[in-house]
Amino acid sequence: GAAGAPKMLSIGLHCRLIGRPGRAAALRRVIQYMQSHEGVWFATRLEIAEHWAKENPAVSNIRPSEMSGEDFVSEFGGIFEHSPWIAEGAHALELGPTHDTAQGVHQALARIFRVASEEKRLGVLTAHPDLAGKLAAAGKLTAESTSEQAGAGLDMLTDEERTTFQDLNAQYVKRHGFPFIIAVRDHTKPSIMEAFKQRIRNDREAEFSEACRQVERIAELRLEEKFAA
Repeated sequence: GAAGAPKMLSIGLHCRLIGRPGRAAALRRVIQYMQSHEGVWFATRLEIAEHWAKENPAVSNIRPSEMSGEDFVSEFGGIFEHSPWIAEGAHALELGPTHDTAQGVHQALARIFRVASEEKRLGVLTAHPDLAGKLAAAGKLTAESTSEQAGAGLDMLTDEERTTFQDLNAQYVKRHGFPFIIAVRDHTKPSIMEAFKQRIRNDREAEFSEACRQVERIAELRLEEKFAA
C-alpha cells in the first residue's frame, strides 16, 4: 500500500475462537491500528465482489440468462451439432447469472445431453460429419465444423491421406454405428490419425462414452470462441 500497490488482507473469524475475551481484545487492537491509517477500506466479501463487477465489467455482451427461449436456441442451438433440442432443454432450466459465461452455458447444455436417452445421444453422435468426408469435400459442413476441420489441416489432405481417412471412417462406422468424433482443436492432423487408429479397436460401449465426452468438449470449445468474440 505505502509503495503505491494496493493490498488486500482477508480475515476469517470463527465465532468460537474470536469470541474469547483475549482474542476479541487482540482483534480490536488490530482494527484500531488499521483505522489509524488513511486509505484503508473495510469491506465485506459482497462489497468486494460488487466493486470488482463494477470496475471489471464482463467483456462479452451475451447474457444467456436474460434471453427468450427463441433467442437462446438461435444463439446456442448449433453448439451440439444439429441438436437444437439440447438448447431448448437448457433454457427450461431457469438460467441465472451464473450461466452468463461459456462455462455456465456449457454446464446447462451438457446436463441436458447427459440425462437424455441413449437413443437421443446417439442421434447427436450421428449428426456429426465424418472427418474429411464427403460433406467436407462438397462444402456442406456447418460453419463450426468447417472451421474446426480446417484448423487441424483436414482441408489440405494429400490424396493418400484422404483415402486413409475415408477407409477409417467406413471401418469405424461399420464397427460402432456412428462416426468417429474428436475435438480436432485439441489435436494436430497426425494426432487425430493416431487416435483414429487406436479408438477404432475399442468396444462399442467404451467408444460410445468416449464419443459423448468428445462431443461435450467440442461444445465447450465452441462456446469459449463464441463468448470471446
